[in-house]
Amino acid sequence: MDNSVEYNMENKATDDNEVYVESSADDAVSVERHEGRGRGRGRGRDRDRDRDIVEKEFIEKLVKLNRTAKVVKGGRRFSFSALTVIGDRKGKVGFGFGKANDVSEAIRKSIDKAKRNMVRLPVKNGTIPHEVTGLFKASRVLLKPACSGTGIIAGGPVRAIMEAGGVTDVLSKSIGASSQYNVVKATFDCISKLMDAKTVSRNRGKSLNELWG
Repeated sequence: MDNSVEYNMENKATDDNEVYVESSADDAVSVERHEGRGRGRGRGRDRDRDRDIVEKEFIEKLVKLNRTAKVVKGGRRFSFSALTVIGDRKGKVGFGFGKANDVSEAIRKSIDKAKRNMVRLPVKNGTIPHEVTGLFKASRVLLKPACSGTGIIAGGPVRAIMEAGGVTDVLSKSIGASSQYNVVKATFDCISKLMDAKTVSRNRGKSLNELWG
């Protein structure tokens, strides 16, 4: 054994009243110091718990993430665009499109825009009230109500919107261009044309119980 290496066990002894806890988050390592009495331990946890409840109020679904490259003198510069759908699973949905030089920033921008542009999706017994067709440019989306147990018969963008809005049974068909952004816009055109149960029953001259059973 090399005599130049010495192990000083006394330096490793710590005070009984102090405990050092290391916690790592991604690339950063933070060292938190807690006293033996536990003074102020619960307040930070309560704030984190409240923040988690606010974030979980909406379900977020990333529909598309695109990367573009621009060739400049020093090399290539990358930028990202994100298309996100959010909803509370109780009849409110929205979508947003954000661009940034970083992936997380692009997603954050799209989520913020989606929260500002939320609309009401009429849902009764887990399905939509009636058949509807939405159109945006070369994309067309057809939505039909379905009985309980059918599930969401839809592709990626339409499925994300229906799940975020709280629809559990629906039939859909995407006709025309398959651009995800256009399909999302066409689906929201369908939502804007949907009438709620009270409006449909009033137009048909039936009561709400007769219409929905």
